[in-house]
Amino acid sequence: MRTPSQFESLSRALACSSCLVMFSLFLSLGALAALIPGSAWAHGVAEGDASFIENVSGQHLIPFMYLGAKHMVTGYDHLLFLLGVIFFLHRMKDVGLYVTLFAIGHSTTLLYGVLSGTEISPYLVDAIIGFSVVYKALDNLGAYPRWFGFQPDTRAAVLIFGFFHGFGLATKLQDFSLSPDGLVPNILAFNVGVEIGQLLALAGILILMNLWRQYPAFSRHAVAANVSLMTSGFLLMGYQLSGYWLTR
Repeated sequence: MRTPSQFESLSRALACSSCLVMFSLFLSLGALAALIPGSAWAHGVAEGDASFIENVSGQHLIPFMYLGAKHMVTGYDHLLFLLGVIFFLHRMKDVGLYVTLFAIGHSTTLLYGVLSGTEISPYLVDAIIGFSVVYKALDNLGAYPRWFGFQPDTRAAVLIFGFFHGFGLATKLQDFSLSPDGLVPNILAFNVGVEIGQLLALAGILILMNLWRQYPAFSRHAVAANVSLMTSGFLLMGYQLSGYWLTR
């Protein structure tokens, strides 16, 4: 659990890291903007997988389940958010609650986004996903009661950000000309695969977290870890927003 001494460390860490993060962010993004083509800014689907999705017709449930699981396991932004969600959770009951809320959120918007054809800029959606990492890291650091005098409902936040994570997945599939033949069962299978991938990723994260919690220094290192998590979220936000402006 977090202690007052951790919060004092947090204040110092946030003051220093925020300046360093924003300074290094703009320097690195300025260099990347000149070197990286616009199409490379958002993580997407591997070339071989993209070719399969573009050319497939009819029901292919197992391949789409595999693609859904693969996307979740290799989706660094999703994994960072999930790490933040379970960072201080010890009881499986609590882990199950938050994971369920996240799954409901991203499953709903994944299915809706693809099947309805609703289009949102993938860069903006991924920037919000990056913000979700920042939000959860600050939540873990106890920043909101100190800054605003109240604690936002973490359950509602996880559900809401789950909606955006689902739209992030939907935008990746909307990049392809999906055959209407077998579309609904294939997308449902993809969604099931996402849930399987989430469970596999969480299993690995929980094993590592439980091993880490056995060390006495965990409480001290937890502050630095969440500052690093926040920094990663800021970088993801800047990365995607730069991609958005470069492709306009």
